[in-house]
Amino acid sequence: MTLEYIVKDNKYQSINQILKQEFHISTRLQNKLIKNSHVFQNDISVDTRNNVNINDVIKVNLDFEEESENIVSTQINLDIVFEDNCLLILNKPAGIAVHPSILHYEDSLSNGVKFYFESIGLKRKIRPVNRLDLNTSGLIIFAKNEYVQESLIQQMQSGTFKKEYIAIISGHLDEPFGTINLPIARKENSIIERCISPDGQEAITDYVVLKEYDNISVVKCSLKTGRTHQIRVHMAAIGHPLLGDTLYGSSCNLIDRQALHSCKICFVHPISRKNLEFVCDLPDDMKNVKRDRV
Repeated sequence: MTLEYIVKDNKYQSINQILKQEFHISTRLQNKLIKNSHVFQNDISVDTRNNVNINDVIKVNLDFEEESENIVSTQINLDIVFEDNCLLILNKPAGIAVHPSILHYEDSLSNGVKFYFESIGLKRKIRPVNRLDLNTSGLIIFAKNEYVQESLIQQMQSGTFKKEYIAIISGHLDEPFGTINLPIARKENSIIERCISPDGQEAITDYVVLKEYDNISVVKCSLKTGRTHQIRVHMAAIGHPLLGDTLYGSSCNLIDRQALHSCKICFVHPISRKNLEFVCDLPDDMKNVKRDRV
C-alpha cells in the first residue's frame, strides 16, 4: 500500500512538508517510516529532510509486518461487510467484546480478527477504529495499518466520519426530532458508568423518531461526538432509557440487552479518497421487539 505525490510547483521545500501537509502523517508514524526506510524520492529511499524539485515523485510505503503478541488467536465466525487492503468492516453481534480483557481474554472480536488475518497470511496489529459496547451490535471497522487508523480517527475528530445508530427507547419523545447537548463524565467511583456533569466532555447527539408504538419508540441517533455510552447516557438523562439497558435504565422482557445497533457509517477512504457508505440491517432481537409491538 503506497501513498504518492508528484511535485508540481514550489509549494513545498522538503519531503517532511509533503508528509505532514499532503498525507497528514503523524510525527510518530513519520519517525517509524524513516527508521524503516519507507520514504522514497524518485524510487530511492531518502532522508525526509531532502529538498524537492519539480516533477519529483514522493512515495511512502505503508506496509509493515506487525504482530499483536498480547492477543490470542481464536477462530470466531466473522460477518464481513467489506474488506480491501486497508480496511476490514464487520457486523458485530451483541454479546461479544471488541477488545480482549480479563473476562474476554480469548473470545473478543479482536481475537477472531487476529485468527482471520493469520488465515489469509496477513501479519498486522489488530487496530479497531470505532468502539462498540459489549451488548451493542452493528458496524465496526478494523484498520490494516497505522496510517489508515490515524486517518479515520482524524476524520472522527473533525466530524467528517458519520455514525448512525438505531435505538429502541422507552416512552415517547416530546418532539419528533432534536438534539441532546449534555456533557458526559465518568461517574465518581466507577470505571464503567458515565453521567451528565458540567465538568464532563462535550457530547452531542441528534435524533429522529422513526416509529412509535404503545410505550416505546424507535429512534435514529447521529453522533456529533463519540463519548463512551453517549446514546445510552443521553437517552436516560432525558427520561427515555434504552430498552434492556440495565446500567442506565432497567431490564426488559422484550430484549435481554440494550437495544442499540450501529446501522450506518460514512467516511472518506484514506487511500482512494472516495466517499464510502455502509449500512447494516437490524439484528433479529431488535426486529422482534418491533414485531411484538405491531
